[in-house]
Amino acid sequence: MRYFKKLRKELEKYLEPDLIELVYQAYELAVRAHYGQTRHTGEPYVTHPVAVATILAKMHLDHQTIIAALLHDVLEDTLIEKQELIDSFGVEVADLVDGVSKLTLMEFETKAHAQAENFRKMIMAMAQDIRVIIVKLADRLHNMRTLGAVSQEKRRRVVTETLDIYAPIANRLGMNAFRVAYEELGFEALYPRRCRVLRKAVKQFTGNRSGILKEIEDQLNARLIECGLLSAAFESRQKYLYSIYSKMRDKHLSFSEVMDIYGFRIIVDSVDMCYRVLGALHTFYKPLHQRFKDYIAIPKSNGYQSLHTTLFTPYGVPLEIQIRTESMNELAERGIAAHWAYKTGDPSPNAAHLRAREWIKNILELQQNAGSSLEFIESVKTDLFPHEVYVFTPRGKILELPEGATAVDFAYAIHSDIGNKCVAAKIDKKMMPLSTCLQSGQTVEIIRAPSALPNPTWLNFVVTGKAKSSIRHYFKTQQITLSDKVDTHLSVNMVLDVAKRSGLLADVTIVLSQLRVNITRVDATETHEHAEVKLTVQVDGRQHLAQVIKALRKINGVLKIRR
Repeated sequence: MRYFKKLRKELEKYLEPDLIELVYQAYELAVRAHYGQTRHTGEPYVTHPVAVATILAKMHLDHQTIIAALLHDVLEDTLIEKQELIDSFGVEVADLVDGVSKLTLMEFETKAHAQAENFRKMIMAMAQDIRVIIVKLADRLHNMRTLGAVSQEKRRRVVTETLDIYAPIANRLGMNAFRVAYEELGFEALYPRRCRVLRKAVKQFTGNRSGILKEIEDQLNARLIECGLLSAAFESRQKYLYSIYSKMRDKHLSFSEVMDIYGFRIIVDSVDMCYRVLGALHTFYKPLHQRFKDYIAIPKSNGYQSLHTTLFTPYGVPLEIQIRTESMNELAERGIAAHWAYKTGDPSPNAAHLRAREWIKNILELQQNAGSSLEFIESVKTDLFPHEVYVFTPRGKILELPEGATAVDFAYAIHSDIGNKCVAAKIDKKMMPLSTCLQSGQTVEIIRAPSALPNPTWLNFVVTGKAKSSIRHYFKTQQITLSDKVDTHLSVNMVLDVAKRSGLLADVTIVLSQLRVNITRVDATETHEHAEVKLTVQVDGRQHLAQVIKALRKINGVLKIRR
């Protein structure tokens, strides 16, 4: 009972007494099941599931998730059978516990295979009930907090796996508090000396500037009051050590060059107020160029919403400011877990939950097309580590793609059939090669041809998992090896001098498609006097090339063909 006291205290804040009693019954079962078992710390094993349940209770997760957390190891480590869980707590709880249990690593030939297969199982379990991964994330968080009791070799393995898989998943599901905790604990475990040195530097930085920072906060607060924005609440925030370390490492910066070590979060009561506060601050302190991001109008892939700006103060201290509503702030910390926070009535899906559903749907499609667990996890890596690029369809729909994505990635992001049939792309109304890397804010239009086929050379430049798996899947289903397909193609560059008329480029792509020609590059330019189309195509030998040139010459408006 003594281990349950802390958990009960958290549960009493939001659960009804009858539900707390049900959770207590699960606790008693866990105590009996794990009797005599101990952890590496020497404590009774039951302290671990109780700690996991307490982490989730602090987030006000529903009682079924709390029960599953208490029992998440009983099927794997004890004599308890799934039917007993069904009889005591229902099918839903039993399936949750079973889902978490199946995420345990199995024996494989290599650690890479083990990690990849474990990840595949995790995705499949998430597809059944996303609460499975929420329990698993809390389980991993408590294990990270108790790393001191395990060997150095196991500590490094656990931390590496956490930073490679669990932190990105937490980020993708919008559970920022978990991601930050993984990174901070992992940084301290892997690089204790670097962590100590950096912590000391940050402490000295904030200590030396504490008076200045307080003065800046007072000035900003006074500015908002002056503008009649009385409902804004300030929260000071300090950049996390791992975030500072990553920025210094990735951008080769010294500590003094990391600008946004300190900042403020401003919580307001409406979206309209977010922009009004932003305007008030931008007319008070000068914003730094290219440091403003509007994640309210265009949310991140995990549902995160906020306005970000960096202000240059007269004291020489740049400040990062985040402006968001209370609901945005809750979603930023809890992400998808906020969907299962205990409420009266049925919970409605939040932005993170809806986006997570869509993400898992896409991941399942990758899983179906993948030939192996290693190929699957390789395809998913890009989706887990995105530096987002936001582009628009001609109708104004926003698509989020990872940094480095091309027009072909864009086509497959819309639909696999569009990717398979794409032959050219217009970026901001200009013809560009399909391999062109996209930039945020661009409008992309894909030109298709009914008989067009995927080009194996696309695998050299596409970056999204969906594009890679779709191209590979096409050739697998056609029973054509990629190497055979590449070897039979002759790459040809040609320039078409053409008359300036509407629809001519479409006629060219249709003709090429009918002749089963793969177009790898299209570039159209025009001057006041003439226009030309530069093409790079792949044909099946010189006889096929002759047919292509003959067909192109018949198109109305094609004046001359040069090679």
